[in-house]
Amino acid sequence: MNIHASKITTFNASRDWVGDVRKLALNFGKRAADHDRSGTFVSNNFAELRQTGFFSAGIPVELGGGGASFADMCGVIREIGKQCGSTALTFAMHTHTVGANVYKHLRGDDAATNALKKVASNEWIISTTGANDWLQSSGTAERVEGGYTVRARKHFVSGSPGADVLATSVSFDRGDGAEVLHFAIPKDSPGIEIVETWDTLGMRATGSHDVVYSDVFVPDAAIVARRPAGQWHPMWEVILPTAMPLISAAYVGLAEAASCMALDAAKRRGTELAGVLGVLRNAQTIAELALDDMIRRNDNHGFAPSIELVSDILARKAIVAEHVKETVELAAELVGGPGFYRGHAMERIVRDIRALHYHPLPLRRQQIFSGRMALGFSPVE
Repeated sequence: MNIHASKITTFNASRDWVGDVRKLALNFGKRAADHDRSGTFVSNNFAELRQTGFFSAGIPVELGGGGASFADMCGVIREIGKQCGSTALTFAMHTHTVGANVYKHLRGDDAATNALKKVASNEWIISTTGANDWLQSSGTAERVEGGYTVRARKHFVSGSPGADVLATSVSFDRGDGAEVLHFAIPKDSPGIEIVETWDTLGMRATGSHDVVYSDVFVPDAAIVARRPAGQWHPMWEVILPTAMPLISAAYVGLAEAASCMALDAAKRRGTELAGVLGVLRNAQTIAELALDDMIRRNDNHGFAPSIELVSDILARKAIVAEHVKETVELAAELVGGPGFYRGHAMERIVRDIRALHYHPLPLRRQQIFSGRMALGFSPVE
């Protein structure tokens, strides 16, 4: 029983979610190079995940979901990451939105409960841009009868080609100050257009295109949260301890794949490169320990929200990022020249892991956030 929650949830220990996805992800690995080269969204991988119930896996059994624990979902994403970083990251974006709603459901939030039931019954896929908007939010909302008219152009909407629901936020001028409205609406709502802008260095198959909202009607019932623009809000104290372990798991999976390739290469050369391999293993271990500690602190959605916990989670995300990068760079050194060619898995991983820097918070911003906290100041201006 979760001592911080008002409801008891049922987690399904009978299904080996990580083992099941390990078999499934072998197909993702076979397609990864082609998706990376063409920059096409991993729609076939998403279809297979959907057919096998993974998009509702983290939803409690009593709501129609698979009942996978938070640690299970991190393990699932980590296994996918070993085969295809783009699939792992995009799946994590959906999963962290589901996870935040599970947290709220456990504390009696009826709107979250209803949302989870809909996702589970339809195996809906959610794309979001919440972190990209951070404390401010781009786009505008105008009050109309029964809701709002929204105009916005959102960037980095991972998984948008395969999504059923889009979750985002915009700024609304109340007259006495701006507030940010968070909402979720069907992707096929009138006025929504996906503009294919995603042509990047890494994570090329995530389909993280721009989404344009042109006079889109958002009903009052679709508004899930409101907060003052530009200010810290407690909602981030739920989102970040949920999102960052899941997102980080994708990159730890990539580092593990790189480490395996490095070990194979080093074995062919005897003990000549044992020292480099030892440094690699240390870096990989630090990344894994930081991820494990984030998962532990989430406590299967049992954590008590606090800004101190957010600071700790963001620091551990920075540690994961630093040591995933070190692991992969050393692995590329050990694999040598073959890993420099396009189409080699190592070359793709070297590019993919760079994206971890951009998830909240980038290193320099995290250092300021945690440093201000240590000095007793608000973490943001």
